[in-house]
Amino acid sequence: MDNVSFVRVLTLSGFNETSNYRMTLFSFTLLYYCLILFCNICLITIIILDENLHEPMYVLLCSLFINGLYGTTGFYPKFLLDLLSSSAEISYEGCLLQAFIMYSFACCDLSILSVMAYDRYLAICRPLHYHSLMCKRRLAQLVCFSWLTPLCIFSISIILTSTVKLCGSRIQKIFCVNWLIYKLACSDSNTVWNNIVSYITIIVYVLHGVFIVWTYMHLVKKSVRSKDDRVKFMQTCVPHLISLSTFLLIIVFDLMYSRFGSTDLPQGLQNFIATEFLIIPPLMNPLIYGFKLTKIRNRILYIVNSGRK
Repeated sequence: MDNVSFVRVLTLSGFNETSNYRMTLFSFTLLYYCLILFCNICLITIIILDENLHEPMYVLLCSLFINGLYGTTGFYPKFLLDLLSSSAEISYEGCLLQAFIMYSFACCDLSILSVMAYDRYLAICRPLHYHSLMCKRRLAQLVCFSWLTPLCIFSISIILTSTVKLCGSRIQKIFCVNWLIYKLACSDSNTVWNNIVSYITIIVYVLHGVFIVWTYMHLVKKSVRSKDDRVKFMQTCVPHLISLSTFLLIIVFDLMYSRFGSTDLPQGLQNFIATEFLIIPPLMNPLIYGFKLTKIRNRILYIVNSGRK
């Protein structure tokens, strides 16, 4: 295949070893995806409808849950359809769209978690100025920042990738990612610009990480000095730390495996490693915050008890 005008359909070769247990995998995946939808939609609905939860921390949580729906919707429906079909194929345009969703979902998660760290820093370290610094306008700006930053960066990256000519059609995964599409290119005509965008992305999100570390240095220092701040830290910062740590470990592990990992591992294990960020955080986040945060937990218990009556 010489150029992009001929390569209109790509094959996802990560499904090659799933033929013997596709229906079992389909059933468990469908159940798991429904659970993700149920948990995230329930908490989003609770936060939107309960005026007592219209506070910055809960608005940011709502944004995190919406992002979980966004990322999983870019993967699970297509994955389920591929399990039912004899050949896992995706259009070139669909592959670019899925790659965009995968990257922007992951980076949007980190951006939202960074803004949440800033919110906790203001609430615990500068409580007297919290409402003036975290006003509705500032909150709206921060939410827009957490969404628009990854969307803009990866729009440029995907546009650059869409201009290359392809000489292959096999994606070595069960979903599309930008660098694997680019590996199919006939030439390296856009390598410089793609590298520039990659470096910008790395710098932006390393700065996110530095900022989170800085906020938690202050949060821990403040919490050690005061019992009240320590209680607030345990209630609101520990769930955030669990979400953040889990997400970063999964992403770093996936990146390290993609670069240095062995291809001798069973295909099923490779698929699980590649999709961990779509399996664990989207369900873990609503469960952690739903059970740990008192206001949300009380609201859930109230709804459950009302339903029983």
